[in-house]
Amino acid sequence: METRELRYFVAVAEELHFGRAAQRLAMAQPPLSRAIQQLERRLGVVLLHRTTRAITLTEAGSVLLREARIALDAVEAAERRTRRAAADRPGLVLATKAGASSDLLSKLLDAYAADPCAVAVEVVLCGPGEPETLLRNGSADVALLHRPYDTTAGFDTEDLHTEQQIVVLPAGHPLADRPHVSMAEVNALPDLPLPRWPRRDGSYPPGPGPQVRDHTQLTQLITLGRACAIMPESLRARLRDDHAIVPVPDAPPVTTVIAWPADSRSKAIADLVRTAIHLQSERGSRRLDRSVDRDAAVRT
Repeated sequence: METRELRYFVAVAEELHFGRAAQRLAMAQPPLSRAIQQLERRLGVVLLHRTTRAITLTEAGSVLLREARIALDAVEAAERRTRRAAADRPGLVLATKAGASSDLLSKLLDAYAADPCAVAVEVVLCGPGEPETLLRNGSADVALLHRPYDTTAGFDTEDLHTEQQIVVLPAGHPLADRPHVSMAEVNALPDLPLPRWPRRDGSYPPGPGPQVRDHTQLTQLITLGRACAIMPESLRARLRDDHAIVPVPDAPPVTTVIAWPADSRSKAIADLVRTAIHLQSERGSRRLDRSVDRDAAVRT
């Protein structure tokens, strides 16, 4: 398969409309249709179910869409990293979600800058899901990702911090005085749907919740009583007095990881990762010391 064919197929699979896909690719529709038919003949599978009303992906088409995105990201990443490797000034690009892991990021940058071998680090603050994309397509050398929201398959990673989640409600909501709530209770709230974040292709999943793109937009919608949100507990400090916060014990824990390309041979990346691991080790030691102090206080 050629990268040109993969780009054609991804456009059609994401738009599910040959006309819109052709417009997106700046080409005529007939050659696009012929290219997809030729791809299906060569693979010996049907990728798209076509009717007069709609186009849908077959199971084979869904697999190719996922694999084609990975392949195109790899090609794009190779181009970008090759050009950056030839740059006069070495440096790293670190991508992270805006507002997430702020304390960790600040400490990591300060500790790494103190290393005599440190290179310049450009920090790219992104929306949800974007750090993973930038790392995959070569726009970033390293990223702070958050499982289970981000996918780390194909990356080398180190876990840095795991935390529980909370639900954020408008102040005065009937659940605000509860010591905790369950995910089932949150999902059943008729007046406060969970928000819908954009998918990779820019479209939104179906559902009753409002479409959101950033944290500021989301918190304002919560204040207005139009939504609630499940968030990592560390974001508590960024919320305002007109929000209520309730723990959700059965929500999946969120683990912050530092991720980088699995085939990387960059000394700068290795040094930055080593600094992050050292910080996490120190943080764990401090937690253990505090736990020992509390136990000793209880015994006395």
